[in-house]
Amino acid sequence: MISYPSRHCTVELQALPSRIGQVRRIVSAQLRYWHLDPLIDRAALGVTELLTNVHQHAQPDKTCTVEIELLLDRLTVSVRDCDPRLPVVAEAAGADALATCGRGLAMVAAVSESWGVRPDESGKVVWFSLPAPVAAVRATPARPPQRTTTVTVETPARRFAEVGQRVDLRRPEHAPARSAVVG
Repeated sequence: MISYPSRHCTVELQALPSRIGQVRRIVSAQLRYWHLDPLIDRAALGVTELLTNVHQHAQPDKTCTVEIELLLDRLTVSVRDCDPRLPVVAEAAGADALATCGRGLAMVAAVSESWGVRPDESGKVVWFSLPAPVAAVRATPARPPQRTTTVTVETPARRFAEVGQRVDLRRPEHAPARSAVVG
């Protein structure tokens, strides 16, 4: 039996509008690296919707962690935040067809194979999964299962501010994002 180790990527951030696009690009790049190009659009849409929910609803703050994990033939994307309140899915029959909000989880359900929410010791985790194409999973080189990729976006490092232009570290929307993708 051939064993394919899991592949894992973590992004920590403040769910601000400027950060959501950055995380979408990080997720897309990671899936490209794992040769999972057919999943990019659905994963990017799902993570955008989940992060938008954190931005709009999470209390007391917008700090969250996005995790993507490829395990065998399944890609799981999850968003963990500190708000213990579980999301409520809007009724399809009662929803306005032209509404611009309130349809995020319905879209996640529509593009994913499965999704769910679970309470966590510090809040909750909302997740969805997508089936990975078998050929793409095997095309990715096997790596030790202990390797993970962690990307922190919410807290800028001072060394970034010292190297280039002056950055106001007290304003998170202008702070540089850090990205590290381990091979």
